[in-house]
Amino acid sequence: MKEYIKNNASVTQKPVILISPLDWGLGHATRCIPLIKTMISLDYEVIIASEGAQATLLKQEFPALKCVYLRGYRLSYAGSGLTTTLKILTQMPKILISIKRENRWLATFLSRNHVDLVISDNRYGLFSRGTSSIFITHQLNIRSFFKAAGESLLRKMNYYFIERFSECWVPDYKGAINLAGALSHPARLPSIPVAYIGPLTRLHPTDTVQTKRLLILLSGPEPQRTILETILLQQLREYHEPVVMIRGLPGVRQELPSFNQVTFYNHLRSQEINEMVNAAGIIISRSGYSTVMDMMALQKKCVFIPTPGQTEQLYLAKYLALQSHCLFYPQHAFSLNKALEQMRAATLVPFVTHGREEYKTVLTAHFH
Repeated sequence: MKEYIKNNASVTQKPVILISPLDWGLGHATRCIPLIKTMISLDYEVIIASEGAQATLLKQEFPALKCVYLRGYRLSYAGSGLTTTLKILTQMPKILISIKRENRWLATFLSRNHVDLVISDNRYGLFSRGTSSIFITHQLNIRSFFKAAGESLLRKMNYYFIERFSECWVPDYKGAINLAGALSHPARLPSIPVAYIGPLTRLHPTDTVQTKRLLILLSGPEPQRTILETILLQQLREYHEPVVMIRGLPGVRQELPSFNQVTFYNHLRSQEINEMVNAAGIIISRSGYSTVMDMMALQKKCVFIPTPGQTEQLYLAKYLALQSHCLFYPQHAFSLNKALEQMRAATLVPFVTHGREEYKTVLTAHFH
C-alpha cells in the first residue's frame, strides 16, 4: 500500500479501486460482486461506476459504497437470433462512440479523483496511460455466425482494445478442465500480461436441504428476457409442482404474475438467491457466463436456454452439454415437459471445481 507523511508520521493510504461492469444483462455486474467483497475485506476503497439495472443491483448489494454515474452502451436487441446479430452489427458505430465517450469520462474522473486501479468488466474504453487498468473478459475468442473469417476479424478488434489496458484477467481455469473452452483459451493471447483468475461466482454451498423444486432464473437484455418468460409462463400452466421464478428485474416495481404453484420475485439479493439455488432440484436459465460460473460451482442440474443471437451463450451451452454437465435447449424448440423428462433420464456429470478463488490471491498481491 502507498504511504504518505502526516504530522511527521507515516500513514498507510487505502488503495482506491474504480470498478465498472458492462451494461449487457446483469451478469457483468453479478460477477463483480465477489471481487468487490474481496476488495472490501482487504480494506480497499471501492467506487462503482455504472447506470441502470446494473447500478441498482450493485447499490442493493453494497449500499455503503460510492456509486458514480457512467452511461452504458445501451444496445438494443431484436426478437430473433439472426435479426439480433444483424442489429448488433449495425450498432458498431454506436459501440465505438460509447468506447470513446467512456474513455473521455475516465480521463476527466481521474483528473478530479485519486484512483490507484481501474477494473473494467468488458468496457473497452476504461483504460488510462497514467493509471493501472485491468480488463476482465472470458471472451478472448468471440464466436461469430460468419465462422472463421468473422472470428478472426473480431479477435483482432478485441485485442486492439484489450492491449490498451495494463493487464487482462480471465475468470476461468487455465488448464484443459475449464468452463469457457475456446472462448477463454485462444491459440494466441493478448500481448499484455494475462492472468487466469478462476471463476467469479457470488454463490457458495450451504447446508440448505435440496428439494425437488424447479427454479427459473431469468436474465439478459430485452426483448429476449420477456420472450422467454412468456414461453415459460404458457408451459407452466400445465405444470403443477412448486416453482420459483426470479425474473431478473432489479429496481422494477412491476406487478407479479399470478400462478397458483409459482412463486415470483422480480429480483433477490445474492444471499437470498444463494439459498434458492442451493435448495432447487432443477434450474432453468440462460447460459450467460456468470450464470454458468454460479451453477457449475454449486454442481446444479441445469437446463440452459441460450439467448437467441448471442453466439457466446450458444457455444457455452453446447460445450458444457457435450461434457454432460448440463442439458441444452434452443429457445424456439423448448418444451418444459420434454426437458424435465430428459433431466430425469440423464446422468449428468458435476463439474469438479479446482483451485477456487484465485482472484483473491491476485487482488491481494496487486498492492503488496
